[in-house]
Amino acid sequence: MKTKLFIITPPFTQLNTPYPATAYIKGFLNTKNIESVQADLGIEVILELFSKEGLKNLFKVYEDKQEVRSKSNQNLVDAEKISDNSKRIFALQDEYLKTIDAVIAFLQGKNPTLALQICQEDFLPEASRFVQLEELDWAFGTMGTQDKAKHLATLYLEDISDFIVECVDENFGFSRYAERLGRSANSFDELYQALQQEPTYIDRVLISILKERIESVKPTLFLISVPFPGNLYSAFRCAQWVKEHHPEIRISMGGGFPNTELRSLSDARVFEFFDFITLDDGEVPIELIVDNCELKVSDEYKRTFLLEDGKVIYKNNSLRHDYKQSQVGTPDYSDLLLDKYISVIEIVNPMHRMWSDGRWNKLTMAHGCYWGKCTFCDISLDYIKVYEPVAASLLCDRMEDMMKQTGQNGFHYVDEAAPPALMRALALEILRRKLAVTWWTNIRFEKSFSADLCLLLKASGCIAVSGGLEVASDRLLKLIDKGVTVEQVAKVTRNFTEAGIMVHAYLMYGYPTQTVQETVDSLEMVRQLFEAGVLQSGFWHQFAMTAHSPVGMYPEKFGVVKETEAIGTFANNDINYTDKTGIDHDKFSFGLKKSLFNFMHGICFDYELQDWFDFKIPKTKIGSDFIYDALQESEDFNIKPTAKIVWLGGKPFTEAFTKSKKGNSWEMLTLTFHDKKESFSVQTNKNEGEWLVEILQKISSSKTKTYTFQEIKTDFETNFEDFELFWYSKPVNTLREFGLLVL
Repeated sequence: MKTKLFIITPPFTQLNTPYPATAYIKGFLNTKNIESVQADLGIEVILELFSKEGLKNLFKVYEDKQEVRSKSNQNLVDAEKISDNSKRIFALQDEYLKTIDAVIAFLQGKNPTLALQICQEDFLPEASRFVQLEELDWAFGTMGTQDKAKHLATLYLEDISDFIVECVDENFGFSRYAERLGRSANSFDELYQALQQEPTYIDRVLISILKERIESVKPTLFLISVPFPGNLYSAFRCAQWVKEHHPEIRISMGGGFPNTELRSLSDARVFEFFDFITLDDGEVPIELIVDNCELKVSDEYKRTFLLEDGKVIYKNNSLRHDYKQSQVGTPDYSDLLLDKYISVIEIVNPMHRMWSDGRWNKLTMAHGCYWGKCTFCDISLDYIKVYEPVAASLLCDRMEDMMKQTGQNGFHYVDEAAPPALMRALALEILRRKLAVTWWTNIRFEKSFSADLCLLLKASGCIAVSGGLEVASDRLLKLIDKGVTVEQVAKVTRNFTEAGIMVHAYLMYGYPTQTVQETVDSLEMVRQLFEAGVLQSGFWHQFAMTAHSPVGMYPEKFGVVKETEAIGTFANNDINYTDKTGIDHDKFSFGLKKSLFNFMHGICFDYELQDWFDFKIPKTKIGSDFIYDALQESEDFNIKPTAKIVWLGGKPFTEAFTKSKKGNSWEMLTLTFHDKKESFSVQTNKNEGEWLVEILQKISSSKTKTYTFQEIKTDFETNFEDFELFWYSKPVNTLREFGLLVL
């Protein structure tokens, strides 16, 4: 029997764009002519909930609950538990029913004129989320009407979400569901118990959609991709329903959660729901499962858990190699409801909003991480350890294919850390093909990101980068093996910012052996980076020790002690530990996040660091001008002979004239250039000017061949003398300001 796959992402991940795993797998299956259909059940459940009919049902469920309590004399006690906020939302239900469909259509980009109504602030019903509006009102000066309306509509949805959590289903969250059950679930007991309970209201909505899809697709194999703990419970609910109602369908789980958490799985009860659980790259494991389902004789598997004789077995007996990145095909977004995703703006910060606003095609420049040393990271696992870049030409082919398919030219490269050399090659290829694209990615703050490389990336459509500054302390950066210093990060972020590329920094606190003084100094560094204008966005994460990181594997080297050596029978990743410093890092969380929120909005730089905390902290030992001074240091102007020289501008208009002085005359040339913003001219002697026009054509970003500094120098010196004198002359300096790049 021919296999047909149904591949889903269970609720919930993102509202604005599909999580890419199913599109990657479908793209691969296309290369093997294996039929598949994909769905993002997260967005489908959200659209069902946040509709006129959905809200009617929601309010009815709440009413019914209240009625049941009333009959069982619980009403008095429970009524006291319902907050005034939820009572207000329930009282305003007609206003919510009237506005919900119009608001969702607006957030889907289908109803832009509604922005004018929303911004008048008497259209949407308002509950507790709108209280913060007064604090943020000043920030709307920098936002257009559409953005302000998106932000207000987001607050409106969050109000409804608060009502759902309090009155209908406490597990609900826009980007996660029952996440607590998936976090640190060393034992399967709690999750298993939850799955024996009556389905929740959200479960029932999910199951009704799943039932419809299973009946229309009629798959033989059901793949569930579980990227995060917040998708785990729903994945099991989906599998449970299919097992019960369609026992003939085989079910497999893969994705980021099993890859990191389920590597030591031994609880047989998991296989009451799933037939297979695969680890790491999914292409070969899935292909072999398909073979097994079709042939029913082969017993070859790759990185797959299954049940044999009542015991969990890990099978990795296939000799088939994983596919190269060039062989896995282009991600395929067909079947997904691309025009129905919802763009929201949770925070008034241009960089922060990129995760939640706008539809992005997702691609990967390189499998794994080219650095692969950070001690907090899962560097022992294949998704980090196995590094394999994709050729820039193939990346551009995939971009062009995806633009045709989705109609979207925005790309989020979801790399662990995009390699600078590959980013350069990609930017040159985009410019060569004259593609109009927008893209952003995750990076390391490498010194390779020179001012000129950042200008090239910007010219190709790069609008933002995110990268780990982690702990802004050189001692701890060394312990982390980050390979950067705070000073270097400042210079690199300056280069990106001056090129017009936004920068987001991942920040960390509570790293093993981190002292209170280092936390305070780290905050001071972050304050100075924002004040200098070289960081636009950031987020503080508290250090978490994971089983597959160097800290988790060799805790004694980092001054921490594991609370237990026991390995769970279900999930095994987050490890509880004791830091020998004995510092309670949790207490810094609120102050760090509140200060950062203000810095991101460009205010409160003059506050004392003590003002952010309600307990005594030491004074910072960082000089108040540390970052400023680091940014004043002059760049190294020595150019390597192998450096590539690229001209981003066009062909100039030339005009010859004669210059006379004290009886002598010279033939001169004026070169007039037009770039997108302005026109400018340079003057040289005629012969050098003609050579310059010719060489600019050769090194244009539209040409396939790139020339090195040495090649240009040699070319110049076959006709003239003293290339250095020419290179550092006023005409070339002017061109350097307008797109003559040294890479």
